[in-house]
Amino acid sequence: MFAFATSQAVRTTLDTGRATFWSRSRGELWQKGRTSGNEVKVERVLVDCDSDCLVYSGEPHGNSCHTGAPSCFFQKLEGEDLTQASERPQTLLATLEAVLEARKASTASASYTKSLYEKGAAAIGAKILEEAAELARAIEGESDHRVVSEAADTLYHVLVGLRSRAIPLRRVLAELARRLTTSGHEEKASRPKS
Repeated sequence: MFAFATSQAVRTTLDTGRATFWSRSRGELWQKGRTSGNEVKVERVLVDCDSDCLVYSGEPHGNSCHTGAPSCFFQKLEGEDLTQASERPQTLLATLEAVLEARKASTASASYTKSLYEKGAAAIGAKILEEAAELARAIEGESDHRVVSEAADTLYHVLVGLRSRAIPLRRVLAELARRLTTSGHEEKASRPKS
């Protein structure tokens, strides 16, 4: 979403960890989701090189857009007419995630992905292991083309696994972002022992 923020709104966001903005029409602070429940937990605030634009980076809980869309930025301008926009996810991974979710409504005879969903977690996990092993072998001694192909297969099946659990990819990306400030050894040592 896109909104106006005063220095007080930014300070409140930093203090509370909740996306807070300034309503110019009401002349007051407003916290995203206070009434709808669709709040945004802000993990960090990024500032541009001129210090005149901010990005609240975090995890949305529910839809961010008043239309019910996950994000306000879901339309793509196409062609010469700048008033014509199509509704498509912004990224390839978001598009793939939407396709995988839609496959849940298909039939197993028409959709390989639906057949995986129907077979359940064990079958999906086995397919991820199979694809990961093929990727490892390709990295070890096959062509770059084979590595790319096997990486695509592995990523596809990981996304199927996430969708089978209704876990959005953005949660995985947020976890990767969190780990950027920690060494791999430290991160692994901090995991709970199972």
